[in-house]
Amino acid sequence: MNGKKLQIKYMSVLIFGGAGFVGRHYTEHFLKKGKSVEIIDNIAPLSGGVHPKKWKLFNPYKFKRKFKFINKDCRKFFKNNFNKKYDLVINLAAIVGGREVIEYNPLAVAEDLEIDTAFWRWAVKNKKKIKHIITYSSSAAYPVHLQKRKNYRLLKESDIDFSKNFLGKPDLSYGWAKLNNEYLASLAYEKHGIKNTIFRPFSGYGSDQDLTYPFPSIIKRAINHDKNKNFIVWGSGYQMRDFIHIKDVVRGSLLISKKVKNGKAVNLSSGKFLSFIQLSKKILNMLGKKNINIFGNSTKPEGVFARGGSISLQKKFGFKPKISIEEGIKYAIEYFNKNF
Repeated sequence: MNGKKLQIKYMSVLIFGGAGFVGRHYTEHFLKKGKSVEIIDNIAPLSGGVHPKKWKLFNPYKFKRKFKFINKDCRKFFKNNFNKKYDLVINLAAIVGGREVIEYNPLAVAEDLEIDTAFWRWAVKNKKKIKHIITYSSSAAYPVHLQKRKNYRLLKESDIDFSKNFLGKPDLSYGWAKLNNEYLASLAYEKHGIKNTIFRPFSGYGSDQDLTYPFPSIIKRAINHDKNKNFIVWGSGYQMRDFIHIKDVVRGSLLISKKVKNGKAVNLSSGKFLSFIQLSKKILNMLGKKNINIFGNSTKPEGVFARGGSISLQKKFGFKPKISIEEGIKYAIEYFNKNF
């Protein structure tokens, strides 16, 4: 082998839920590298999906024969066998949304249980045609008792251990659905030999993210904010999250997935806590709106107090985020000024 490590090359990629925020960035990454990408997505409400013809950062149709979009519910697609082989399948199909959706519409979010079950049944049936699967869990799968004001720390992958029945209570129905997906992924490898990697992203963010999420919502409001008035954020404002840019999410997942194929989960995080008040202050300062009072709104949900991810395992696999929160804010401000 001449001392060189074997490199896995993904030439053909199938993405379920690929019209959403994360899927759009995977699609851009692969098409710009000359890979073929197919997306299955029905642009369902609460999915965050946007038809590829309306993507603002990137036009996949410029790549002609390399890109294919099928407007279809993935569950209908799962019922059919297919003849094509794929180097990589990415499972992003889900009902998602910000804190308001998770808190106030938990039964809609629980639909993810059905979607993931159907996906893994389909994967088992077609395992000879798929080289590798990337599937997404969430930091919401972690036990909420480790994220409270008086008892929080960076969350480690080992805080969830199916073999020891050590799970804890996750964050509402969304967290339970993601735990279910992880368990099915582990069974797919153990019982059927399906190579797959599970990722637990923390607060992934980016310029073209749906406005139901905190980062783009705060950016937009800050741009339009009257500097003579107080700025308001949801919850106490002191609740903390771990923000990682979407470009780092894509890069990190593809790097780690070449080394982890046994149905195990890995965080995608920065390892840094940042409160909503601190985030808002950074954004306002970069807009030249300094010395503005920032307050929380206790009538709005804030979720857990502190959710951040350990980066120890990521570092072991050679991944470290490159884009700072300041750079991410700069990109988002430029995007919003151009598109809104």
